[in-house]
Amino acid sequence: MQPRVAAMRMVIAVLVVLLLVIHYRLWLADDGVRQMWQLRETVAEQERENVELRRRNRALEAEVRDLREGIDALEERARSDLGMIREGETFYQVVRDPAREEASDD
Repeated sequence: MQPRVAAMRMVIAVLVVLLLVIHYRLWLADDGVRQMWQLRETVAEQERENVELRRRNRALEAEVRDLREGIDALEERARSDLGMIREGETFYQVVRDPAREEASDD
């Protein structure tokens, strides 16, 4: 009976060691659960960036469509980006006096 018990203890010891090795690989090794969590976070971050880029692309597509379709969008762009004014319009530039602003802050 003693040899059977010894053999069973040996089998149990080997199984415990194998279980520990498997758990080490699962939880602590580079290709285990930690890497899976890091990859999930990377994928989630990339998906967030993709959503933002899709939103930006839609806005650019709408702007291109507006520029192709009408002069109003082109005029708006010239006014805002280039500071252009229409013929017959008067341009006024308001310049703030820094000394006056400091006095009003006190």
